[in-house]
Amino acid sequence: MQTSTDASLADRPPLPGSEAPPVPLGYHDDPVPGVGRRRPRAQFSSDAARLSLNGDWAFTLADTAAGTGPGFADPDLDDGDWGRIDVPSHWVLRGHGDPLYTNTAFPFPITPPHTPTANPTGDYRRTFTLPAGWRREGAVLRFQGVDSCAAVWLNGVELGHSKGSRLPFEFDIGPALREGTNVLCVRVHRWSSGSYLEDQDMWWLPGIFRDVELLERPAAVDDVYVHADYDHRTGAGTLRVEATDVDGAPVLALVDVPELGVAALPAGTATTIDGVRPWSAEAPRLYRGTVHAGGERIELAIGFRTISVAEGVLRVNGVRVHLRGVNRHEHDPDHGRAVSVELMRRDILMMKAHNINAVRTSHYPPHPEFLRLCDELGLWVVDESDIETHGFIYAGWEGNPPDDPAWTPALLDRTARMVERDKNHPSVIIWSLGNESEGGAGFAAIEAWLRDRDPSRPLHYERDRTYAQSDFYSLMYPSLDDLAAIAERTEETPEALAENAELEHRRRALPFLLCEYAHAMGNGPGSLADYQEILESSDRMAGAFVWEWIDHGFRGRTPDGVEYLRHGGDIDYRPNGGSYCIDGLVRPDRVPSPGLLELAKVLEPVRFDVDADGITVRNHYDVLDTGHLAFTWELARDGVALAVGDMVVPVLAPGEQTRVELPEAVDLGAAGEGETWLTVSARLAQATPWAAAGHEVGWGQGQLAQHARPRTLSQKSTPGSDGSTVLSRAEPAASADPGTLAVGAAVLDTRTGDLISLGGLDVSGLRLDIWRAPTENDRGQGELNNLAKVWRAVGLDRMLHSVTDVLIGDGGACVRARLAPATQPFGLDIAYTWTAGSGPTAPPADDPGEVTLTVDVTPYGPWHDVPYGHHEVTLPRLGVRLGLPAAVARATWFGLGPGESYIDSLTAAKVGRYAQSVDDLGFEYLVPQETGNRHRARWLELTGADSPGLRVAGSPTFDFTARRWSTEALDAAKHPHDLHPEDRLYLHLDLAQHGLGSSSCGPATPDRYRVHPEPTRFALTFSTMFQPQKEQ
Repeated sequence: MQTSTDASLADRPPLPGSEAPPVPLGYHDDPVPGVGRRRPRAQFSSDAARLSLNGDWAFTLADTAAGTGPGFADPDLDDGDWGRIDVPSHWVLRGHGDPLYTNTAFPFPITPPHTPTANPTGDYRRTFTLPAGWRREGAVLRFQGVDSCAAVWLNGVELGHSKGSRLPFEFDIGPALREGTNVLCVRVHRWSSGSYLEDQDMWWLPGIFRDVELLERPAAVDDVYVHADYDHRTGAGTLRVEATDVDGAPVLALVDVPELGVAALPAGTATTIDGVRPWSAEAPRLYRGTVHAGGERIELAIGFRTISVAEGVLRVNGVRVHLRGVNRHEHDPDHGRAVSVELMRRDILMMKAHNINAVRTSHYPPHPEFLRLCDELGLWVVDESDIETHGFIYAGWEGNPPDDPAWTPALLDRTARMVERDKNHPSVIIWSLGNESEGGAGFAAIEAWLRDRDPSRPLHYERDRTYAQSDFYSLMYPSLDDLAAIAERTEETPEALAENAELEHRRRALPFLLCEYAHAMGNGPGSLADYQEILESSDRMAGAFVWEWIDHGFRGRTPDGVEYLRHGGDIDYRPNGGSYCIDGLVRPDRVPSPGLLELAKVLEPVRFDVDADGITVRNHYDVLDTGHLAFTWELARDGVALAVGDMVVPVLAPGEQTRVELPEAVDLGAAGEGETWLTVSARLAQATPWAAAGHEVGWGQGQLAQHARPRTLSQKSTPGSDGSTVLSRAEPAASADPGTLAVGAAVLDTRTGDLISLGGLDVSGLRLDIWRAPTENDRGQGELNNLAKVWRAVGLDRMLHSVTDVLIGDGGACVRARLAPATQPFGLDIAYTWTAGSGPTAPPADDPGEVTLTVDVTPYGPWHDVPYGHHEVTLPRLGVRLGLPAAVARATWFGLGPGESYIDSLTAAKVGRYAQSVDDLGFEYLVPQETGNRHRARWLELTGADSPGLRVAGSPTFDFTARRWSTEALDAAKHPHDLHPEDRLYLHLDLAQHGLGSSSCGPATPDRYRVHPEPTRFALTFSTMFQPQKEQ
């Protein structure tokens, strides 16, 4: 261990926000960030006394910023008739008004820095007893978060005020603190000048929503700054711990890190330690230590790591890292941003279990406990300042605070409070200057202060398209084509840099960080695998963050007591962001969406390619080798396991790959009919702090063989010259009902062409169907992406089905029909051809009642949104739907599963045999929409306790959806509780569905995932399962 003393410790740069009281009139409207507060400093734990002031407070709400008047802070005031409120909380979630949600719009006039006269203001009072023996001198009162502005009194003494809702502030309270009983009074304004900096696509939730604490502070150490660098070339770590007093001056303190042999190291002295284990998100190694002075021991959690941005690549500890991240707002469905530590831990465990390794704290610093957990459990963190002025877009950005020098102290104040609080967290590797606030001199001032205070971390800011203050080129929601150009460094020059060659040269050399993409609103996002392929194609790509982690819904009840989760549109006010806050990968109750499962698969740190010649295993970890994993395989034919076993894989270093031979058991699948698939898996060999042993981190699957059954062309039909099935007109076949015709398992009405029954199952309404209940992404942002609007405008949601002819031939029938919307000159001509047996393409079965339906679809007319002709009209889906008896209750299928899958969201689905209740096939999105599709099914069996079963086979595959309400009912519902089971089961059998995309905030769905009106044929074979099966 080598030790050296830094005799020239640089002075700490000055910090804003240390003005002295008293509180001026109109303080809530003044851009000044605060008065009377202490200098910001690091969050740490020590053995000094601490008293939580969370709990039950007296509370009353007034309509204006005057609150209940000047007398509310009198310690002798009788507040016995006041209401009570729990702290931390938001008063709008405790029965005092409503929460408000806007996306970009300010819910008040844009007249900065002024706020409306109607300004709900909460007056809080808390009486507490100072513990005996408490050292009052140097005592500190800390608020971790108050929205949006707080003025504070203790025992009638004015302490000061503060703005910056998601940031801590402290007061020295020694002179005002009394032995025995004390009265703390806080006035909180819903709106303040600070609100102009907090337009962050979230609920506006006022109140004291984070912890309130009384701290005993010994006179010696007020702040600590841990510098723990790692040299990847030597494996050595360098440790230096600064200890400063209340004025920022160095103090005499000693540092101990027993595990490293560091004892009584003077603060400010650097020491080099050989053989340390560096900190990373994959291996979050922390060394515990203390710094002690003045009788106090302050705890340290030290993670050695060095961050660099060089040659266009982000590296940590010399290793290129890829951020596989999510954006995270703080949200609890009952408590808003008053999130418990237990829920923070649950979020992190879920993220890691789904292969997420990074989080962007959108759009403000999180509760400090969240970062402590990221240090311990391992997540890379982009820590974002509490700054967003998005609503100024409605003013043409005139008066935007970052471009107004009067606001620069407020911007600096927010940045300093974030940086000083969070500077010792090894998980924090990037500082983000804010979000969607355009540019201005204010950000230049922030950058200058940050570069001086913490040169160890790179900076990120996306919205200033010169990127003059950013170490990353960054965008939100690019198309796949645009992202591919960025990966190749062939992207177009931003307009802001068209005449600035020097800055453009700098920007083009920067690594790229995709700070928001894959808007996870409702069913989706689609194309996650496509994005990830590009993101991993170039070292320039530092990573990406899905928008966003969680739906911001609040638990509520209908008038008749039904519990549901509310969104912004459920609150009656304007402006209103509607359901735009329901855009997460997990529901508010932390139920993972299908989109999260897809993301987990796409982000797997171990990947497999399986084919008939062997298995390729790739290690996509940035830091870890594969020595902590166990590998297994399973061989199955048509979804039925034939053999399982362990797989020996040599330990792979990060980025390495190897080829593994197939297990000998694959010979078992070489004979016999059906599809043979080999599935391989990588699982944790031992438990970790974030998952149990056996947790799967990656899997792969490949088809080894397919032995098809013989297929023959039915002799009861003749192919026409155009490929369609031709039947001549003939007399109906003999039947008990002269108006019906039996074709295999099907019974048709010869007059209308309607299907009446299938193998004894009453069937209704079989017809071509092109409509789905639009997803949130179908209702995309902007005219070009709002497909649902186009679809409805041309009438795809109310298509008229007209039978034009019924042809009956020897053993078959052809029903000709037309599907078209009112008003429009386009539509679809359809031929439904029923033939007994397996038909021309479907494999035959033993059941003589088997029947094949071949559907020929021919579009006619101009498929544009006439009379304007702005868009080609695509189809939401293409298939048939029918109604079955409600007794049908269970689905068993062979194909992709177990969860829902769509053409652009199927990576997480495995080929296998699955069985589920039909009630469990869909996912309960908070806003009802298309759900429950199973892609590429080979066959499907539907059974019920008191009903014959129905089997459907594809030629070769089909998509299916089954649910207890119609598409029309699903489309009309506003919430899940609006949906009620009907007297039938609605079965959709589709050739195709439009992709999911992420157009709710993002690019259009790629053309290859759209369904275009073009001549199409598909076939389905139906047969009856004559032995009803009991529901399991």
